Amino acid sequence: MTTPISLSSDLSDSPLQPQGITVKTGEDLARVQVTCPHQSGLIYAVPGDRSWVCSDELRPAHAMAGFFRELIALKDPRVESLLQQWGLYYRSLPLDSETEDGSSE
Repeated sequence: MTTPISLSSDLSDSPLQPQGITVKTGEDLARVQVTCPHQSGLIYAVPGDRSWVCSDELRPAHAMAGFFRELIALKDPRVESLLQQWGLYYRSLPLDSETEDGSSE
């Protein structure tokens, strides 16, 4: 298991759960824990039809970026409304292999 990536705050009153976003990767499984005083949950990233191309360490980023890209592409008003209610917005960024004009090298 690799060292967890953690974006968290020390402002928690609870020493049991870290507050913020913690990513723990292992062989064929990554857990993304999202916790604050008002919400807490786990997102699991495992090899799937579209996420098998990345290493274990990069799979959560690959899966979440691809998922949000496709979710936004649905142009479903219900999805757009829900994202807006939670203050979440997603924008795809160019890959390192793409030039500024959008073409591949």
